[in-house]
Amino acid sequence: MTIKEHDCIVLTLDLPSDGLKAGDVGTVVHIHDAGAAYEVEFMTFAGNTIAVATIDAAAMRPVGERDLSHVRELQSVKLQIAEKN
Repeated sequence: MTIKEHDCIVLTLDLPSDGLKAGDVGTVVHIHDAGAAYEVEFMTFAGNTIAVATIDAAAMRPVGERDLSHVRELQSVKLQIAEKN
């Protein structure tokens, strides 16, 4: 399946430097090198951006029809940083 801008994706690997974990869902905001990598925005359900990260295609997958949303609470330090931006 081709991933396009504005598609939702699921991380398949943890990205600790961005506070992200496998299973987190983000939105593609830019495509690099014909799909070799993607710029992806990750947000809380309240609409706060937590991270915008460049993700290799191998570290993500498209959202599937059988995927279910799951909530995890972020560490407050990471959320405070995002709220200041």
